[in-house]
Amino acid sequence: MINKQVKVKPNSQKQSIEEAVDGTLKVNLKSPPIDGKANKELIKLLAEKFNVPKSQIIIKSGLSSRHKLIQINTNS
Repeated sequence: MINKQVKVKPNSQKQSIEEAVDGTLKVNLKSPPIDGKANKELIKLLAEKFNVPKSQIIIKSGLSSRHKLIQINTNS
């Protein structure tokens, strides 16, 4: 199991994930922060990056914030 601090930037021109020196992820999302669209896109991107099913990624805190704590369950 991995816990990651994530800073999200919705409404970006392109999708990208950058990892800072301290392990924090900066994620640019195309989706707007409306009706959970940005959170769904975030989960999809992180699932691809960490090669796990989307169901293994949980937003622990910051559901409606740009700063989120994400839990990634790597053991299926």
